Amino acid sequence: MEGIGWYTYEIVRRIVQEHPEHEFFFFFDRPFDVSFVFEKNVTPVVLFPPARHPILFVLWFECAVKRALKKHRIDLFFSTDGYLSLGSKVPQVGVIHDLNYEHFPNDVPWLARKYLQYFFPKFARKAQHIITVSKFSKTDIVKTYGVPSSRVTAIWNDASNTYSKISYEAQLEVRKKYTHQAPYFLYVGSIHPRKNVGRLLEAFVLFRKKCPVDYKLVIVGEPMWKKRGFIPAIPESDKEHIVFTGHLKPEELGLIMGAAEIFTLVSYFEGFGIPLVEAMKCGLPILCANQTALPEVAEDAALYCDPFNVEDIAQKMIQLVMDEPLRKELAKRSFERSKHFSWDASAKKVWDVLAKELNA
Repeated sequence: MEGIGWYTYEIVRRIVQEHPEHEFFFFFDRPFDVSFVFEKNVTPVVLFPPARHPILFVLWFECAVKRALKKHRIDLFFSTDGYLSLGSKVPQVGVIHDLNYEHFPNDVPWLARKYLQYFFPKFARKAQHIITVSKFSKTDIVKTYGVPSSRVTAIWNDASNTYSKISYEAQLEVRKKYTHQAPYFLYVGSIHPRKNVGRLLEAFVLFRKKCPVDYKLVIVGEPMWKKRGFIPAIPESDKEHIVFTGHLKPEELGLIMGAAEIFTLVSYFEGFGIPLVEAMKCGLPILCANQTALPEVAEDAALYCDPFNVEDIAQKMIQLVMDEPLRKELAKRSFERSKHFSWDASAKKVWDVLAKELNA
């Protein structure tokens, strides 16, 4: 799972477990794993058709979901990815994580972009209340969609407790497996244009030209939209220093995060940036873009760069590698900053919004 999947898992699991006095219906669009049916007060329902295409989105939410809401006499529909049923009269709360498709539309395939730009303004107006994941995103939603600020609540994300500091011996084992024991920069997330992995790779190539230190770059994640066109060609001499792992199981991801020397997130658009908190829990120094919600999340626990300037990214990589006191200070601040985020606290705040709307 990536951002929205983990958000759903962490928030909804806690809400269900904390409120046995309520009955919950989980709508799935395909056969489900029973591990996602968290408690006895959950009734799983599979609705047809599988919603993995913009046209199927419309059929699923405007036909299948609408019928199911009525059939099961649902009091409130909570959508953790912001998609709502426009034709249903049931009160609805949606989570809109960010509006990347409004500001960088070319990052999204044409049909998906048209769907998002047409329907999400309608979803924002339809929602009885909107939850989002940062103050930045709240301001953006209010400004872009013209909804009252009082109808939007910003509640931060957290990260799994899978992420924590690991022993020096464990770090050596991970580095032996992935980088021939070399220290490494780490990126974790989908390989999507806004994640700026292309410029990160270009900056790493420039870093290697200017900095005589044996560092690797490890990229964890898979391409989104099945396209790699935004990944630049890498010189053969640099390829052996770059490791693409693809998706990793959570336990392995926790280890590869804990063994990293420096975490990088140079996205030019983020509604929050859960990997930042994952890195913080591991006490890593962070190289971070100075855009959108990232400074809100990282505050003084990161060294910031201009995500559109390859030379600036590379220079900040050099600065972190060569300045050991800076790395240690950022690592300390990073771990302290991680304590400001809590799935327990966030789930309680989400429930407070839902309970208020239930009783409205």
